[in-house]
Amino acid sequence: MDLPDRTDPAVPATGTTPDGPPGTTPSGPPDAGPDGPPVDAADFTPADFTPADFTPAEVARGRALRRAQLPWVLGGRIAGLVLTVALGFTPAGAGLVTGVGGWFGGSWAAEVLGGAGALLVIGQVLQVPFGARVRAVRAGYGLVTQGWGGWVVDQLRGLALGLLLVLPAVWGLYALSGWSPHRWWYAAAPAAAGLVLALSFLHPLLIEPVFNRFAPMPPGPLRTALLALAERDGIAVRDVLVADASRRTTALNAYVSGFGATRRIVAYDTLLSTAEPREVELVVAHELGHVKHRDVLIGTTLGALGAALAVALLGLLLTWPALLSAAGADSAADPRSLPLLAACAALLSAFSGPAQCTASRRIEARADTHALDLTADPVSFIAMQRRLAVANISDVDPPRALELLFATHPSATRRIAAARRWAAAR
Repeated sequence: MDLPDRTDPAVPATGTTPDGPPGTTPSGPPDAGPDGPPVDAADFTPADFTPADFTPAEVARGRALRRAQLPWVLGGRIAGLVLTVALGFTPAGAGLVTGVGGWFGGSWAAEVLGGAGALLVIGQVLQVPFGARVRAVRAGYGLVTQGWGGWVVDQLRGLALGLLLVLPAVWGLYALSGWSPHRWWYAAAPAAAGLVLALSFLHPLLIEPVFNRFAPMPPGPLRTALLALAERDGIAVRDVLVADASRRTTALNAYVSGFGATRRIVAYDTLLSTAEPREVELVVAHELGHVKHRDVLIGTTLGALGAALAVALLGLLLTWPALLSAAGADSAADPRSLPLLAACAALLSAFSGPAQCTASRRIEARADTHALDLTADPVSFIAMQRRLAVANISDVDPPRALELLFATHPSATRRIAAARRWAAAR
């Protein structure tokens, strides 16, 4: 589940995202509701919007925040990609691996683990000024409640978590490449798929608690209503939890995470303290739509297949002598090929990003239709979308190019228009 603090602030989301790796769930038209055709927010134009949905001041405020953040968000992405490519396609990266490995004794394992750790640390350090500037901009708009000390601690937690996940995977990959420099990816591809599946299952148990604290929602009408909503939708939910998001942000969100026995509804405390109970139900109904359509399971499966395919492509690329020579490495088993591996992976991710965003927007539109079908309450749905957009200071109608390239959700105005079309169709 992508939370607001981790979504791309260049085009702020106005709702919630499915569980699993972002953008890995399948695209396709929303299923038809029981009383009419599917309604897809991506199909609407500004002509479908009602100007009274947002005041000129609210529209201008969201646009100003987007414009203030955009150079730093894009700058961070570009700088990270340029650095990765520069290290991967020149001997500089090989020199880095050799140098850092030498600090730890110069063995094969020292070069693999030291090189991978150095790449992670350098990449995160490069992002610090960009992330700090985005945080400062958001703080100026009242979206940040966390102090700088807490922000630094979160950066260190993220780095530690990255090292914990990446270093064993890289060690295993290079152990396989040492076993067979040309066929290592035969075993690495299914291993990567298995890792994605395992992380998706363990995410709510091991990773979410690193950044947030969760407490059961106290018994009461809202908890009863949310559990009844899930039961009416035919979805088994273990618990309803409240996340202490207010320690970091004023943004509003809720999501459903986990599989089977680990599945739970999670609501931000900011949402519970700001939105009407019926609006909270609409947010949760949207999230239940992801579960109902198996977006989490399908997305995780496609993410696993995508990881396997990416490893296979990387395996083929690392058999190209010209690439290895440019990177200063002898073979795929040479730890000095690590920066080249990272650069190829970064380029694959960058080129696939827009397609992933397109798939995600379609999935979110389908979940919106599910929420409307489940609750039959377009009025509260529109009120919920308006509240989320205003509280999160979203650009409610961003430039289409930015939406196509970066947005994982339809804009607020498109989602409101879709709700009106849903009501009109019935």
